[in-house]
Amino acid sequence: MSTLTGTAPPSLAPVPRGGIRQSVADSLVVAQRNLIRMTRIPEMVIFGLIQPIMFVVLFSYVFGGSLQIGASTSPAVYREFLMAGIFAQTVTFATAGAGAGIADDMHRGLIDRFRSLPMARGAVLTGRTLADLVQTALTMVVLAVVALLVGWRVHEGVPKALGAFALLLLLGYAFSWIGALIGLSVRTPEAATSGGLIWLFPVTFISNAFVDASRMASWLRPVAEWNPFSATVQACRELFGNPGVSASGAWPMQHPVWASVIWSVLIIAVFRTLAVRRYRSATV
Repeated sequence: MSTLTGTAPPSLAPVPRGGIRQSVADSLVVAQRNLIRMTRIPEMVIFGLIQPIMFVVLFSYVFGGSLQIGASTSPAVYREFLMAGIFAQTVTFATAGAGAGIADDMHRGLIDRFRSLPMARGAVLTGRTLADLVQTALTMVVLAVVALLVGWRVHEGVPKALGAFALLLLLGYAFSWIGALIGLSVRTPEAATSGGLIWLFPVTFISNAFVDASRMASWLRPVAEWNPFSATVQACRELFGNPGVSASGAWPMQHPVWASVIWSVLIIAVFRTLAVRRYRSATV
């Protein structure tokens, strides 16, 4: 006759895991949950695709031929100049959706339920941002196909083009942490959507995404050149071999690839820390 000791059988005992290992595993589980949710709500993906496609078509054919890039006003030149900006705008505008999704989870009490589980504190936010990164990557594939159809081309080879897309996804992931912080700081998903878009418009338009920054007002040009968004756009144009890599004395424009990586890593380090801290204080 066995004696009840109050301890779990060895086969049922939880396997101890280190902090980093547990955080990674929990983050992947949360990311999987969000990806499954996206597949069950296909309109989220469809609407996410429609907006960037509209921007490509409208900007290409409405502004093409009206703006001067270097010494050319050719619509074909402008389309190649434009695409790096559209790619970067697409990955950053996904930030608003990320913030709204987190705010919705907070509003419905889902975050509180996650807190009751034995999981890493930052896994909820990391998993959410990873899922948004996957959705953004799918959007980029479709957008690249549309860009090729309207005349955009890569002139520096596939490896450099893949490097450019990696920089874009890194920027999108960095900005998603800003969206996460906004989503945790407001009370409703509607407020998160509005708050997520307000700051994105000056970031994307006071940049070299749609116009040559050298033609901006003298006081505005340094703002555009030191904009983290501009560094990634400039890096992509350089790696794609597209027109618009104009001469500039600003360090980010002279070394756009390094500037893009540094800016993105700094944004992740700062805003992930703030978002996780906000998550802990907002859900206790």
